[in-house]
Amino acid sequence: MAKRMNNRNTNNSKPSRERKVSVKDEGLLLPFLYKLLNGQSKSSVKSMLAHGQIVVNGKKHTQFDDLLHVGDEVSVNYGKGTEEFSNSLMNIVWEDDYLIVINKKEGLLSVSNSHVQERTAYHILSDYVKKKDPRNKIFILHRLDRDTSGLMMFAKNVNVQHHLRSTWNDSITQRTYVAVVEGKPDKESDLLVSNLMENKQMQVYVTSSGDGKEAITRYHVINSNGRYSLLELDLETGRKNQIRVQMQSIGHPIAGDYKYGAETNPTGRLMLHAKRLFFIHPVTGEEMRFETRIPNMFSSLVR
Repeated sequence: MAKRMNNRNTNNSKPSRERKVSVKDEGLLLPFLYKLLNGQSKSSVKSMLAHGQIVVNGKKHTQFDDLLHVGDEVSVNYGKGTEEFSNSLMNIVWEDDYLIVINKKEGLLSVSNSHVQERTAYHILSDYVKKKDPRNKIFILHRLDRDTSGLMMFAKNVNVQHHLRSTWNDSITQRTYVAVVEGKPDKESDLLVSNLMENKQMQVYVTSSGDGKEAITRYHVINSNGRYSLLELDLETGRKNQIRVQMQSIGHPIAGDYKYGAETNPTGRLMLHAKRLFFIHPVTGEEMRFETRIPNMFSSLVR
């Protein structure tokens, strides 16, 4: 398990108008807030709750009947509520002062390349955090391919970025994808271990020379109709295009993945989705668990 990172503020921003209180007695959130904010009207307290100005243990709470436990930390933001985020290409699953977890759609680049600068998850989130404070920044932790959908996260300060990058294998406790592949693998489940290399055309391939970087993926078949199979895949390493290359190497490329051997594109997209992301929070030491549902078109294709 990764060690906790010291919480150090590296910028010179003004102190936020925020009050933090530790819970002494178990009870419901709204009565707790009425007592804590006894100088404000009940309607004002409810408005703060509705507008995301109440945070419990780093998570925004809007439900008045949430149960508080002894030792919970309640934060009250006396400024305006959290900036609302709306974008058709991605949504924010969770956010605190250190990290943002998103669920992105296929077709959106994680970061810019030589052709696309602004239509990226990084650029969209940078604009979002700068609306709160122009000095705010976003820092890259990992990437998803443009045509892969699902969960990914960004850091909100450079210390968090450095910590998670240097402890990635320990901090990330589970990364699970789902994919629809062509045909059906001979084995219902298997551990794929390969050495991967990249050529000058930026094509990754499996090599038997002993060179390259080791890639390890464990898969099992969820459902199959013979022509297509729905797989769940757990990454034990995080190499570029790892799942795509390894599925091609066993003769079952991901549907829609013409770059890595697919012969069909039944849905007009790469059938790969980052379904589950578990990690140790770099500041609190808590294991954070995020999971999305399997996209409907994935399940439909294998019926």
